[in-house]
Amino acid sequence: MKIGFIGFGKVARNLVRLINSENITFLTSAQNRSENTIKNMEESDVEILDTFKEVATLSDILISANSPNQALDVAVKYGKYSKGIYMDLNNISPKETLEINKHVNFVDGAIIGKIDSANPILYLSGKNLESLDFLNDFLEIRKISENPGDASKLKLLRSMYTKSLSAVLIESSEVAKNLNLEEEFFDILSLTEGEDFKKSALSRINNTKNSKKRKAEELEQIIDYFENQDLTMVKASFKKLNR
Repeated sequence: MKIGFIGFGKVARNLVRLINSENITFLTSAQNRSENTIKNMEESDVEILDTFKEVATLSDILISANSPNQALDVAVKYGKYSKGIYMDLNNISPKETLEINKHVNFVDGAIIGKIDSANPILYLSGKNLESLDFLNDFLEIRKISENPGDASKLKLLRSMYTKSLSAVLIESSEVAKNLNLEEEFFDILSLTEGEDFKKSALSRINNTKNSKKRKAEELEQIIDYFENQDLTMVKASFKKLNR
């Protein structure tokens, strides 16, 4: 079996590491890639072809894991050369998955957990998912439905919760700090949230502050997609992150 990657960032590198089988060959291309990316390809011991067209043509499974902004263009450009399954793992909207589905034999994928973790969970939706059952030998796979876009919807729902929660956490911890009660604030929450809560909460706060622009953009995407739903808290979190 041949698995090809359009793009070769953290997602591709980790999947190559996890899906370790002598029966699987990984393909990608150095076409328009940076020196650092090419170095990562060489260190991952994947077969490097001249063009992504070749990668698409030869792959039984073609995985797009490059940039959300390029996801649809990549599907249109290279999907027509793919004779097998086309899996998109970019953080794209459900609307965009339906557009991609028009051009390829599509499987919508969402990685839950850190991209480079040892045990990510891969949520999948779309048709012909049984052909991906072999992936269960290497990582945890959860099939959602035959509807393209359902995996992306779940990822949006998760983001709706986590990013709104982060905004509330930042706000309440700042108030506690202003009252000189920050340490006690985390201690008392740890009684109900678990002994590791402080560590995870501080990590969440720092991560949110360091990438607040991107997270605000993701909330804006959620607001746009679920425009007919009651999103009072999400909209408040969006304003908070923008400030």
